[in-house]
Amino acid sequence: MIKWNRVLERFTVEEVLGWGIETFGSGLVTATGFGPSGIVLMHHLAKIATDPTVFYLETDLLFEETYALRDSLVERLGIEIRAVHSGVSLWRQDQQHGPDLWARNPDQCCFIRKMLPLRRFLADKSAWVTALRRDQSSTRSRIGAIEWDSGNGLVKINPLANWTNEEIWRYIRLHDLPYNSLHDQDYPSLGCMPCTKPAAEGAEARSGRWDGFAKTECGIHRRRQVI
Repeated sequence: MIKWNRVLERFTVEEVLGWGIETFGSGLVTATGFGPSGIVLMHHLAKIATDPTVFYLETDLLFEETYALRDSLVERLGIEIRAVHSGVSLWRQDQQHGPDLWARNPDQCCFIRKMLPLRRFLADKSAWVTALRRDQSSTRSRIGAIEWDSGNGLVKINPLANWTNEEIWRYIRLHDLPYNSLHDQDYPSLGCMPCTKPAAEGAEARSGRWDGFAKTECGIHRRRQVI
């Protein structure tokens, strides 16, 4: 299966997506966190796919600007973006784990609000597409164009793995795509509002995530086996 990774590395984004659609059919879904890479990915997907399944993890803690971007993308790209929710309200989480869990135990908060609902949503799927790139952080530097996601039990496809941040922004500007206005305010990477702060100049893009903790990943993109 290593040969598939080598082959897909040479494909364009639309060729990788086309291969995924042909190979996995309705079992293929695409995730977005509404970052710049996700915008580029959805723009490519909207050009070649009819009624694609695109989803995001609704934590109830996203920035207002993120929700505004979601609505802009739905209108601009003409695709539905489905919310995947944990089923646990913030009130219920406070009752069970105490207030502001994200400020005390962000790993547990991410597990409840992101990892568990993702696992449930992917349980009957064959493959999922992400906008991960190798240059986003040291923890993502060795991702493959295609991997086996052992945690969720399905194939994971990363069509933008070898794109750079400069290429992403050049594409967004070339196609005049909407993006989160907070990126113009020193937020290179955006997650949940209580946990995300501006990144220091010259720091890794994800260094502003989970401010105050030695944490740059929520857990849904832990290292998987390249195939």
